[in-house]
Amino acid sequence: MAPLQVVGRPEPLLRARDVTLEYRNGSRAVRATQDVSFDVYDGDRFVLLGPSGCGKSSLLKAAGGFLTPASGTFELDGRVVTQPGPERMAVFQEFDQLPPWKTVLQNVMFPLLAARTLGRAEARERALHWIDRVGLARFAEAYPHTLSGGMKQRVAIARALAMQPRVLLMDEPFAALDALTRRTMQEELTKLWDETRFTLLFVTHSIEEALVVGNRILLLSPHPGRVRAELNSHQFDLASGGSAEFQAAAQRIHGLLFDEAAAAPVDERIAL
Repeated sequence: MAPLQVVGRPEPLLRARDVTLEYRNGSRAVRATQDVSFDVYDGDRFVLLGPSGCGKSSLLKAAGGFLTPASGTFELDGRVVTQPGPERMAVFQEFDQLPPWKTVLQNVMFPLLAARTLGRAEARERALHWIDRVGLARFAEAYPHTLSGGMKQRVAIARALAMQPRVLLMDEPFAALDALTRRTMQEELTKLWDETRFTLLFVTHSIEEALVVGNRILLLSPHPGRVRAELNSHQFDLASGGSAEFQAAAQRIHGLLFDEAAAAPVDERIAL
């Protein structure tokens, strides 16, 4: 089924067109995704959801310019993505993405200074602003080894958003956290989005997380990843988890991902 055409809708900010990704395994090419297409609009919270090995992290890397498609393209503002850039900042799952010899403030300032678009005083002011926004103002002079996993992820988010990217890329950023910290981080992320309306491309393998973080969800089939469906999920938030509607939506997604996994991709654009 072709994507719905909405009259008067603006052009996508980020566009994937028939993206096929491959990795080399010796003399053999291993296909990660097959002809994946989707559009991300300004202010979207767009989630890539699928089982392990379906290529969702690879798609995020390709959107960031870290991986070149075997065929197809990613476009940002109509221009083909060919390399990483500060307009696409990434937050990964690993907690060791912060140089341990730098304080929280120095970590957040570093990409601002490296980009050479701000002076040191301006970079410090912006970094302190975002450190405060993620609730770590008291830890600006702390080193990463003194922080919990959740606090390190807050620093990574502050560092990314301080760059004022067009798209924030997040690859299962809360997967390694305990359940309570993960919930807190989901709350923090949605609160930040409510305040600043940045554009988010978010990867997860958790159906429940996809529903509460995203307003649109792209379901990917098992390896190699193909589009199974695109779902609207803007009606759900962190308070929706116990509702019958939320549980029914989660069951429907589970069915699309797994119960019908042997079927051909449906590539539907549907509301839950």
